[in-house]
Amino acid sequence: MLRLLRTYLRPYRRVVALAAVLQVIEVATLLSLPTINAAVINYGVVSGDAGVIVTLGSLMLLLAGVAVATGIAMVSFGARAALGISRDLRSAMFRRVLDLSDHQVGGVGASSLATRTINDVQQIERLVLTGFTTLAAAPLMCVGSIVLAVNQDVPLAAVPITLVPLLAVLAWLMLIRITTLYGRIQPQVESLNRILGEQITGVRTVRAFVRDDYERERFRRTDTELLRLTAGTGRLMATLFPSVTLIANLATVAVVWFGGLRVDDGAIQIGTVNAFVEYLMYIIWSIALTTFVFVSIPRAEVSAGRIVEVLETEPELTAPAVPGSGSGQCAMLELRSVEFRYPGAERPALCAVDVIVRPGETVGIIGSTGSGKTTLLNLVPRLADVTAGAILVNGVDVRDLDPGELTRTVGLIPQRALLFAGTVADNLRHGRPDATDDELWHALVVTQAAEFVARLDGGLDARVVQGGANLSGGQRQRLTIARTLLRRPQIYLMDDCFTALDATTEADLRAALATETATAAVVMVTQRIDTVRDADRIVVLDEGRVAGAGRHEELLTSNAAYREIVNSQPVRLVTG
Repeated sequence: MLRLLRTYLRPYRRVVALAAVLQVIEVATLLSLPTINAAVINYGVVSGDAGVIVTLGSLMLLLAGVAVATGIAMVSFGARAALGISRDLRSAMFRRVLDLSDHQVGGVGASSLATRTINDVQQIERLVLTGFTTLAAAPLMCVGSIVLAVNQDVPLAAVPITLVPLLAVLAWLMLIRITTLYGRIQPQVESLNRILGEQITGVRTVRAFVRDDYERERFRRTDTELLRLTAGTGRLMATLFPSVTLIANLATVAVVWFGGLRVDDGAIQIGTVNAFVEYLMYIIWSIALTTFVFVSIPRAEVSAGRIVEVLETEPELTAPAVPGSGSGQCAMLELRSVEFRYPGAERPALCAVDVIVRPGETVGIIGSTGSGKTTLLNLVPRLADVTAGAILVNGVDVRDLDPGELTRTVGLIPQRALLFAGTVADNLRHGRPDATDDELWHALVVTQAAEFVARLDGGLDARVVQGGANLSGGQRQRLTIARTLLRRPQIYLMDDCFTALDATTEADLRAALATETATAAVVMVTQRIDTVRDADRIVVLDEGRVAGAGRHEELLTSNAAYREIVNSQPVRLVTG
């Protein structure tokens, strides 16, 4: 945690230094008030000297004003630094996650990454803020109060000097217990977030299998455990302050009683007793506040470790040190002896795959579930890297291409149609931010989406909720295709993106797309024969290997794996 704070506090060095100076000024002014107040009582009130009262009272008002002003400024600077660190950490986490591969993101988990980016960063923010406002001032206040109390009267100082070890032991015992509980709270929060996310996204599956009661019970158990842990820390914190208050009151009684005896003996004056009581309060509450900050350190330390774990994860997919550029070829995709193996897998998902897609060609990739079709497409835009062989885009290995150029050249239409919260136009302009409304409508016409968008309230400005949940599956797929079409990439990768469309709409869409992509290379992954039967070439994948390649008629007569797929879909062929 210290390493993390040193790194992210560096840009705020001046703010931190200024806040520290203001804290020293605030503590110094507050510590001077009890001594001055004692002088007011001893030399003004007791002797009836109004001039002393007015003079010293005015000085106290001035010092109190300085303490208030410096306190406000100190909190302001501390908050600026704490919020700035929080912003920087969230930004760093977000950028790091974007650099990670799908495998790395899946290894940590989406819910865990969300918890680390929001909840864990908040723990660091709270620690920094309380540290600026309390941690530095409290020790100064405690030590300064003891010194000034001893300066007032040495025998009476025995009370606060005895009190400090007692409070320290109490705080230490509570800190040990709270540290243990806080170490278990964060993982429990993460579990609750994960379960809640699964239940929300999988609500249809839960209802379809009548698992409502089971999921409610699973959520209840996790929530109850989090309640138990949080309540445990709450009880300890609730015990801390009453305990401190009780000790403070007992110490005050001791000071007043013992101080009264000293006043009767003429050893000290009554104002000194009053100053002692105030310094006693400073000592007690400075220890209590220090304990409060130290209690938050274990939770922040756990959070810091989880944040650092993500920030120090090296991306599997790195940009080349010296990016290459296209070799002069255009819309050319070549897979040379491509092999890919998932981490820990016994055998490769793809093995010795050779495919060439030339400009103006449409190549279909077909195969049974688990044959490696989607994996093959994901390797082209470098969502993962090949473990052997090479993938060339316009004659250059994708690992040597600048990521920006690769993204502009290759357009992937994923199997899952994902839309973002916003408007229809906002989602389409993810493909090309500077696209005009006319270009948006043209893309919608090509993808057979113009009619339903025109019927929406607002048209292009119609609202789309998160994930496009207010649209049907077919509508989401057509908008996703239109979004990629707007970018006009040289190579189109279509990953089973027509599954939610009826046969007529799909046929019309593919016919319109053929005109728009006439000069591009198109790779179309599907399980449906009628989607690729008119392709220039069809590649059959079987258990990660190329089991055959050719046109539809050729494969029907020469490839058993292809015939098996065709025979399993007689109805689709008729409707196509």
